[in-house]
This record gives sequence, C-alpha cells and structure tokens, in this order.
Amino acid sequence: MIDPELLSILVCPESHQPLRAATDEEVSGVNERIAAGTQKNVAGNQVAQPIDGGLVREDGKILYAIRDDIPVLLVEEGLPLTP
Repeated sequence: MIDPELLSILVCPESHQPLRAATDEEVSGVNERIAAGTQKNVAGNQVAQPIDGGLVREDGKILYAIRDDIPVLLVEEGLPLTP
C-alpha cells in the first residue's frame, strides 16, 4: 500500500497527470493478461512477472506496476489498460 501523502505528490512521468491506486479488478486484469502472455508494456515488450499492485494515470489508460512495495514509474514500463 502506498502512503497517501506520497501518492498525493506522485504523477505520471510522461503526462504529469495525477496517479491513483489501482483497483483490485485492474490489478487482477493485468495479472490475467500477464499469465495469458498478452500484456505488453508501453515499449512493446511482453510482461512476464505478475504485479503486486499499481498506480493508474488520471485518464485510466496507463498503469504503473508496484513491485516489492516500490512503484515503477518509468514511461516505457507503463502497462496499457486498454488494447
């Protein structure tokens, strides 16, 4: 779980939109696509490792994975939520 104070200052590294915690449904959807071998990141690389949680951009298009309680806020590592 991300500290609410930290979450209030985090923004998307690309668009600078605010981020919010991903819902359980969003995280499970990404993990299902990872397990099926269909989830790619923004850079076009297939994602193989399930995520613990995520931060979603305000427009709902990109999720940034949380792994080992650390948000991965790299543009190319963003996970598109829509095909």
